Amino acid sequence: MEAAAGTASPVLAGPLLRHTATDRMVLWLASREPLDLMIRVTGRDQPQQHYLDRAIRGDELTRLRVGSHAWLHLLEITPDLPLPRDTFLEYDLGIVTHGTPRWVQDWAPHLCPGNRARPGFVLKSRLDRILHGSCRRPHHPAADGLLRVDEELQSAANPGEVPALLLMTGDQIYADDVAGPMLHAIHCVIHQLGLYQEVLEGASLAHSRELTSVANAYYHRDELLPKSEFNEELTERFFGGVRKPVFTTANAGNHLISFAEVIAMYLLVWSPTPWSLVTAAEPVSDVDELARYRREQQAIDAFRAGLPKAARALANVPVYMIFDDHDISDDWNLSALWETTAYEHPFSRRIIGNALLGYLLCQGWGNQPGNVRDLLVPCRQLLDADRDHHELDKATQDQLIDNLFHFRHWHYSLPTHPKLVVLDTRTHRWRSELRRSHPSGLMDWEALTDFQQEIMGEKAVVVVSPAPMFGVKLIEMIQRVFTWFGKPLLVDAENWMAHRGAASVLLNIFGHPRTPGHFVILSGDVHYSFAYDIRLRHKRNGPQIWQITSSGIKNEFPNGLLEWLDRLNRWLFAPWSPLNWFTKRRRMHIRPRLPEGREAGERLWNHAGIGEVWLDDDGTPSAIRQLNADGGGTVFQPGRDV
Repeated sequence: MEAAAGTASPVLAGPLLRHTATDRMVLWLASREPLDLMIRVTGRDQPQQHYLDRAIRGDELTRLRVGSHAWLHLLEITPDLPLPRDTFLEYDLGIVTHGTPRWVQDWAPHLCPGNRARPGFVLKSRLDRILHGSCRRPHHPAADGLLRVDEELQSAANPGEVPALLLMTGDQIYADDVAGPMLHAIHCVIHQLGLYQEVLEGASLAHSRELTSVANAYYHRDELLPKSEFNEELTERFFGGVRKPVFTTANAGNHLISFAEVIAMYLLVWSPTPWSLVTAAEPVSDVDELARYRREQQAIDAFRAGLPKAARALANVPVYMIFDDHDISDDWNLSALWETTAYEHPFSRRIIGNALLGYLLCQGWGNQPGNVRDLLVPCRQLLDADRDHHELDKATQDQLIDNLFHFRHWHYSLPTHPKLVVLDTRTHRWRSELRRSHPSGLMDWEALTDFQQEIMGEKAVVVVSPAPMFGVKLIEMIQRVFTWFGKPLLVDAENWMAHRGAASVLLNIFGHPRTPGHFVILSGDVHYSFAYDIRLRHKRNGPQIWQITSSGIKNEFPNGLLEWLDRLNRWLFAPWSPLNWFTKRRRMHIRPRLPEGREAGERLWNHAGIGEVWLDDDGTPSAIRQLNADGGGTVFQPGRDV
């Protein structure tokens, strides 16, 4: 096959190390051509011990073609011998050409840690150390928290210090908020790799090829996004009279639209290699837009410079992922009225479906491949079909998107110790019984019942909820007030306590006599970090609960505003405050942990980075830290009751 010009390695991104177990090893990678591969797994300290050393079999490899010169590969490898736990392992991928393999050190040396010749990992016997975080926004000026993950992996002196896994708990990309230079890079990658284009319906442009040539290609895509008869009900008036359609974010001028754009975005955030396909350009002429483009270019250049280390981190620790709203679009499924507007219009339906298909192929596929296997049949029908014009078939694409919207198993769990349960809080929504415009519950009754059955009888459990189950009371109260005035979209009014039914069922789960004794809840979403110790009031043998929030990996909350919110929250919701009785959490006894390095009593930590949790044998956190992307960090110490 003819290769696209501009890069020496046939591999565009990866490998990303995904699901690992004694009998299974899952790797994801993207390449310019379909690859024949070999795999080696050895002990790092016993290189003569080979657990794998052979060609990857056909039943262990799934390929999907996404462009003329672009293929996705998922490797589900069964070791010849069970992989040992709690010891350093190294793995190597050989790209076989004319019978001769080229190994990772030849085609991606940046993935090899230190002076090692290949990537590696430790398969842990229990979840003793977890790294977690969300919200990786490439053009935010903060440093990239994945670089801190790489630093922690490099500094681990023995297997016990290596993290058991990395949890990316939402917003791994920002499909709805793309910098101008990143969008230009996306278009370069699409062109160089021939990523498949598509026919568009219900839009002012008929084909995705037009996205690079229309007058609104940069910073004005919100004007291309769909309008509908419901749009007036679902717009919000910002200060200064600017109107915001429900489908978009306030920064939707470069919202991703086509499937090709979504795939290119993933390649560019996972790997430094596709950036060799990007040319230098400034495709805007307006003075203000050019100034913005150049500011964003500085941030994107810094992000790009860190990608070799970020890619190395993703290759050297098992990584598990779940979506949140920005992986698809801001306010995704926030209310029943939002859903009606977005899904009944063919253009917005396609945009959401393309982003969800990108999540499936680049994130969800590697978590538990068996869970999504049924979706691969229609994916093959769409992507692997013979085509003369490198264009996706519209009817097949629409049918696949329908399948994605009806899919009910994005959530998953791992039989680790303690058990890990990852929740889908986006597609199982409990719609408001009061008004269609009010926020939906993050999970409906059926999904919450399934969650309860999943954890019943466990002694301890680690739960990933992209949005905190127990957040900052003042911020939740502000969201409640805006909802009462009919403006939930203005403040992203979605939290576990925003819907009476979902909040009640969730709190009842914690009070069930067979519920786990220890709950560790890991969350992100909010762009600041905090930790709470939580108990049920008036229940002597109730569970111990820890809400631990780490956000963002590469994003931060406006610092001055967060200072005031933190301060007002302490004043208004002090332990003696009657306002506590107006919250749905009045049955809960909450003790915030105080971050070291902050003034007395302050609870919120506002630095991009990665969260770290150490767990004892019984699932109790022995240490809760936030590791700053640019060095340093904090320890969350137990504080006062609220």
